[in-house]
Amino acid sequence: MALRPLRSETPGSSGSFARGKLAAALAALTLAVAACGGDGSDSSSSDGGGKRIDVAALPLIDCAALYVARDRGLFEKEGLDVRITQIQQSLQALPALAKGQVDVVASANYVTYFQAHEKGTLDIRIVAESIRAAPHMMDVLVPKDSDIKTVADLKGRKLAVNVLNNVQSLTFNEVLETAGAERPDYRQVPFPQMGAALEKGQVDAVHAVEPFDSVIQDELKARVLIDGASPPVEAIPLSGYITTNQYATENPETLAAFQRAIKAAAQIAGEDPSAVRAVVPTYTKVTADQAKSVDLPAFPPVMDATQIARLTELMQKQGLLKKAIDPSTLLVR
Repeated sequence: MALRPLRSETPGSSGSFARGKLAAALAALTLAVAACGGDGSDSSSSDGGGKRIDVAALPLIDCAALYVARDRGLFEKEGLDVRITQIQQSLQALPALAKGQVDVVASANYVTYFQAHEKGTLDIRIVAESIRAAPHMMDVLVPKDSDIKTVADLKGRKLAVNVLNNVQSLTFNEVLETAGAERPDYRQVPFPQMGAALEKGQVDAVHAVEPFDSVIQDELKARVLIDGASPPVEAIPLSGYITTNQYATENPETLAAFQRAIKAAAQIAGEDPSAVRAVVPTYTKVTADQAKSVDLPAFPPVMDATQIARLTELMQKQGLLKKAIDPSTLLVR
C-alpha cells in the first residue's frame, strides 16, 4: 500500500500553520505509515511504480531546484515519485524527519540541523546543497521614511528574523562586526508576516530573504539598509537537502537518484535564471512580475565541505555549537 500524499499548503499562511495544519498533516502521515507497515527500505515504491521520497520544503528561493526537477520530469527520469509538503520553518520538519514521516527536508536551515546533530536529536546527512549567499538575496530592510540610515543605527532597535539564534542573525552578526556596529534586538517573525510587522511598526527593520525580500520592497517601498550577504559572509552556504543517517544507509540507490536529479536541476538554475524566475510563482505568493526582479542566490550543483565548514566555524565562534562540525563526515557520496 502506498502512503497517501500530503496536500501541499499555500505559502504565506499565518503562524498557526505550525500548530494546526502541519500537526494534522503529520498526524495523518503517522497513521498512514502505521497502516502500511512499511519499513522504509529501498525497494519500496508508490502506486505509480516510482521509488517514493517524501520531501518537506519551504516557500523560499532555496527550493527552486527541487521544483525545477519536479516540473521538468527529472525525478521521473530517475524513477522517483517525489511528494512535496510545504512548511514555513525548517525547524517544523525536525520531528517528522526524526520519526521517518518525511525522508528529506529541502532548503533545511543548516544551523538548526547542525545543532540537532550535535545534541543527538538527529544523526543527519547532507544530500545536496540548496543555496549559497549571493548579492542581495537577503537584505535588511527598513521603512522608506525610517530614521535608520546606517547599520550603526540598528543598535537597540527591533530587527525581525525568521528564527532566533539562527542563520540570519549568525551571518548578520559577522556583517555588523566587520562594520564595527553593535547588534540589534532580534525579534522572531515568520517570513510571510515580516511585511505586515514592518508596516505596522511592530519592528524597526526586517532581515528578509528572497522572495519575501523583493515582495516587501515592491509592496511597501521598503529601503535596503544593507545587503545581508556582504563580506565576510559572501557566498557562504545557507541551506541544504537533509536526511538522516538511517535513511541514507537504508536507501542508497534512491538517494543517489535524487541527488542526480537535484544536481541536474541546480545546473539548470545556475545557468538559466529565467528557469528559476518561472518556477518561483508556482510555489510561492510571488507574482510573475515580482519574480522578474528577485535577486537569486547561487545554486551549487556539487557539495563542498570546505565551504560548508565556514558556517560551522561561525556557529562555534558565536556559541551555537560547542565545537565546529566537520561537514565532510556528513556528506552523502
